[in-house]
Amino acid sequence: MEDLIIIGGGPAGLTAGLYAARSRLKTLLLEKLSPGGQVLLTDMVENYPGFPDPISGFELMDRMRRQAEGFGLTIESQEVLRLNLSPKKKEVVTDKGLLECKSLILTSGAMPRKLAIEGEERLTGKGVSYCATCDGPFYRDREVAVIGGGDTAVEEAMYLTRFASKVYLVHRRNALRATKLLQERAFAQKKLSFVWDSIPQRILGETGVEGIELKNAKSGELSQLRIDGVFVFIGYDPNNDLVKGLLELDSYGFIVTDNDLTTSIPGVFAAGDIRSKLLRQISTAVGEGATAAFAAERYLENVT
Repeated sequence: MEDLIIIGGGPAGLTAGLYAARSRLKTLLLEKLSPGGQVLLTDMVENYPGFPDPISGFELMDRMRRQAEGFGLTIESQEVLRLNLSPKKKEVVTDKGLLECKSLILTSGAMPRKLAIEGEERLTGKGVSYCATCDGPFYRDREVAVIGGGDTAVEEAMYLTRFASKVYLVHRRNALRATKLLQERAFAQKKLSFVWDSIPQRILGETGVEGIELKNAKSGELSQLRIDGVFVFIGYDPNNDLVKGLLELDSYGFIVTDNDLTTSIPGVFAAGDIRSKLLRQISTAVGEGATAAFAAERYLENVT
């Protein structure tokens, strides 16, 4: 019987594990893949407090992992298959067996949202990508399109200019949603071209990306952009399969919590990108991980 099980090894999970381990709670963190979450796919992080110079996503998360393990956090690679939750009992069924805990923190994060258009699924991994850091080097001296208009889309488009001969940033509106600093950098980049008021309709090609069909949001006119790759950054969908029907979710599927990060079941907490909130950043995930661990400790004091 664990005092606390944390599901997910991103910034929120590792911070929760760090705080719980320092409080001497018997804590187990479960991560299907390598600890680090989506941040592992980020080339450089430059807005995390305390790092005046950019730091790679991998290095930042490796430091978090080593720090948490240094305080005694146990991290195991297990895939969680099912949860059995009640106010008195929490069971975590994994691919390696059944685990029981007195409290639970969910930090399972979110996954990149897909366009859901013709050709996307067929060409995923064959020219359609959701990670510029992973696949950007394959497009040296080629032309690619980035779909989206927020911070991530602009950051990844800028990163792709290191390799591609030209990067088209396709956005459904006529203005970016990214922060002003990122916009200034993007507009100053000569290899970056903007395709405004355009909505992707289908991705062209049979065995590889040959282009993308776009519809003008104002006129409805269709056009084709000849490119070799499509990178999609239009937001994230929560990894909520484990909690559907068990916990209260918002209209987008993110877990609803109170200010103490308690979910609709006592003793079950949520932090990071899986949680319904305004901003999804490393810094907010870290703060929520700390809060969730502290709230779990308080909960355990009252039930044991």
